[in-house]
Amino acid sequence: MNRPVTDAHLVTTGAATVAATVVADPAIPKVGPTTSKASSSKAQARGWLQLNAPMTEWSGRRVWLVGASTGIGLACAEALRAAGAQVVVSARKPQGVKDWAAKDAGVQWQEMDVSDPEQVKATARALLAQGPIDLVVYAAGYYKAQRATDIDLQNLLQHDTVNYQGALQVISAVLPSMLARQSGHISVLSSVAGWRGLPNGLAYGPTKAALTHLAEILYLDLQDHGIGVSVVNPGFVATPLTAQNEFTMPALISPAQAASEMLKGWARGEFDIHFPKRFTFWLKLLRLLPYRLYFPLVRKFTGL
Repeated sequence: MNRPVTDAHLVTTGAATVAATVVADPAIPKVGPTTSKASSSKAQARGWLQLNAPMTEWSGRRVWLVGASTGIGLACAEALRAAGAQVVVSARKPQGVKDWAAKDAGVQWQEMDVSDPEQVKATARALLAQGPIDLVVYAAGYYKAQRATDIDLQNLLQHDTVNYQGALQVISAVLPSMLARQSGHISVLSSVAGWRGLPNGLAYGPTKAALTHLAEILYLDLQDHGIGVSVVNPGFVATPLTAQNEFTMPALISPAQAASEMLKGWARGEFDIHFPKRFTFWLKLLRLLPYRLYFPLVRKFTGL
């Protein structure tokens, strides 16, 4: 009698097939962004960490930053503009961006609410009509601490709408153009809060974990099409979102420092851009711990 084929069996078999293929064919490059024969030598020439084509020259590049009127997004827009890029900043409220755009022809303000699918599509169409977009940075974010003992469904769904579904809306609006050109880069702003479950992260953490997972799959799907993908995982950054935290945030850095690390990561061709390393290194180690050790350690260090 034939055994039924389960999802687990398919996953296991697929993983084994991939592993066997990689071992059997040493000619397959182990780095992206493409694995075609034409780009094989270029991919192999890059370093092990260079999963994307390095972005070092910004002059003439056009960058769309979504959710970038404050915090990390705004600091990144400022750093990219200083490096020579043409930047388009989108958010629900302009804050000071509108004034900045009025003084600098290399800065464009485009109001947009990521929770409005039709508005996202219309904005993307308008921007693409003006020319190709070389880099899209999804930095829109919503955060409010929440624990399961005081669950708030509407707040949970609001996190999902802004942090995750908004990213899907933006990516789906720009990806066809990038695929047609076989060029471009998508970068999503996630968080170390999505690496493993943490107290007070009931609403925020899962959306960031979803973004990281999304970026991994996008990379796998797009590496043969000349499109780079990166995920940015900051630690604690002094922004309006983190200002609501009622505890001392370890290794706290400024938005400008975060932006600097992002540009360095893109210049190195990294996929996983995380910082500050003195903090994220330890969190990387925590990801390796079994639950039997992880849960007690979290309770001990957080007191929750």
